[in-house]
Amino acid sequence: MKKRFTEAQIVGFLREADAGVAVKDLCRKHGFSAGSYYLWRSKFGGMSVSDAKRLKELELENARLKKLLADSLLENEVTREALRRKW
Repeated sequence: MKKRFTEAQIVGFLREADAGVAVKDLCRKHGFSAGSYYLWRSKFGGMSVSDAKRLKELELENARLKKLLADSLLENEVTREALRRKW
């Protein structure tokens, strides 16, 4: 799924809504759904642009580390299986 909006844009939308623009009007003006707005509000509410970018970086790093851990665990399991069969 392609992401249409950057973190900076999303934070800007949230600030617009905090300034008093109705959610329905904001969604229509920028072309996203109300569901997206509430999802973004739960994820990025109260953050600055730099905080949102840092969150994205941390999520990417976390995903990379989880993949490395899964690969390592798989390699260990394969090694154990090979050693069990050898003896």
